[in-house]
Amino acid sequence: MKHSIEICPLSESNCFTVSSQIKSEFILPIHHHDCFELTFIKNAKGLKRIVGDHIGETENYELVLLSPILPHTWQIHKCKSYEATEVTIHFHKDLFDDKFLTRSRLLPIKTMLENASRGVLFSSNTSSLMSYKIMRLYNSDGFSAVIDFLTILHELSTATNYEILSSSSFNNTDYCSYKSERVDQVIDYLNKNYSNNITLSDVASLTNMAESAFCRFFKKQTGSTYIDILTEIRLGHASKMLVNTSLSVSEIAYACGFNNISNFNRIFKKRKGYTPKEFKKVYFSETQYFI
Repeated sequence: MKHSIEICPLSESNCFTVSSQIKSEFILPIHHHDCFELTFIKNAKGLKRIVGDHIGETENYELVLLSPILPHTWQIHKCKSYEATEVTIHFHKDLFDDKFLTRSRLLPIKTMLENASRGVLFSSNTSSLMSYKIMRLYNSDGFSAVIDFLTILHELSTATNYEILSSSSFNNTDYCSYKSERVDQVIDYLNKNYSNNITLSDVASLTNMAESAFCRFFKKQTGSTYIDILTEIRLGHASKMLVNTSLSVSEIAYACGFNNISNFNRIFKKRKGYTPKEFKKVYFSETQYFI
């Protein structure tokens, strides 16, 4: 499936743009931009949120940061509000120089922007707390608006309660470096060989560690087991094939390294909230769109 491309309302001279609307009917399908997008929505509980291969439902306050190229939309679903407030901030993907973001006090922003490649959903509490500053930004201009914008990014980057939405492999997103050459080597191997039968012995040998030592090392460095990360990679590719191809569920399962259809269906539903067939149906459901 090809997602539509929405052109960001940015000129080369803009640092960012802010738009604000009260909405009741919405028509955009799943789409992506060539810039970063920070979307704030208020008074629209029950919208269906689609970001990459993530499908979720909004609360009264919604705040999501999206990187360029990441497909997304919000659909009416269960929302009964006729006066939903939406504020959208767009900013260039090259607004910040890489060297600038590597300065110690800006590293949290760098990490947040990297995570945005999969979509970052901030908690309802964070969204509520940030609502005043986001609404104020819409009415600001000049250098004070730039300061307000940077303050918003800083405060969001230090928020502790957020969720990474989409699988990295759905949008061909590289995992961020874990600052460990051995871990990065393992994850690169998993990304390239996810369709094959990968054993603990295979990945442990890449690090020249015994299997038990590797498991402890990998979990300490990443917070996840190698099986968890491999499963996420496989599910991301499976999700992408479900929406981009006409292959059967069993064909997709085997192509993504799952050798048991029942196991694939069970794991998919546990991680995504839907069976593979349900996921495809919900992803393409006929409905109104928000944003």
